[in-house]
Amino acid sequence: MAINNRVKVTSDIELKDRLVAINRVTKVTKGGRTFSFAAIVVVGNEDGIIGWGLGKAGEVTTAIAKGVEAAKKNLTRVPVWKGTVPHEQSAKFGGAKVFIKPASTGTGVVAGGAMRAVLESAGVTDVLAKSKGSSNPHNLVKATILALSEMRDARTIAQNRGISLEKVFRG
Repeated sequence: MAINNRVKVTSDIELKDRLVAINRVTKVTKGGRTFSFAAIVVVGNEDGIIGWGLGKAGEVTTAIAKGVEAAKKNLTRVPVWKGTVPHEQSAKFGGAKVFIKPASTGTGVVAGGAMRAVLESAGVTDVLAKSKGSSNPHNLVKATILALSEMRDARTIAQNRGISLEKVFRG
């Protein structure tokens, strides 16, 4: 169940970009080899807004710039509570499966490369995460963002149910 948490880009949002992976693609033609580059980039404001983008170009810097522009068009709001995630969550995209679990303060981000970039861009400082299945960074980034976007914090649940915040915790 994908929850639509799309965010409009405004000039007051300070987004930081992180390069996740660069892939060199070779096209062999009659005249020789042609190299191009594909870059997957994650952007975030480190306060719950995150997006990813893929840029392809003949040069690495141009591919990264295109990836950043694509990521800014694809922003999502995710819940971050006291530097960690509100609850456990797993998600699957393609062959990549991810599992994200909240951690106590001081634990840090215990996650692999592609998941680490996504979680740090979202502003998560303490989390336990595990990727299973495929290690393809494209699918790992998409699965991690899917898992984060499916999370709900207690305030959202209380608003949806029309009850007070205390009743959510007491049950």
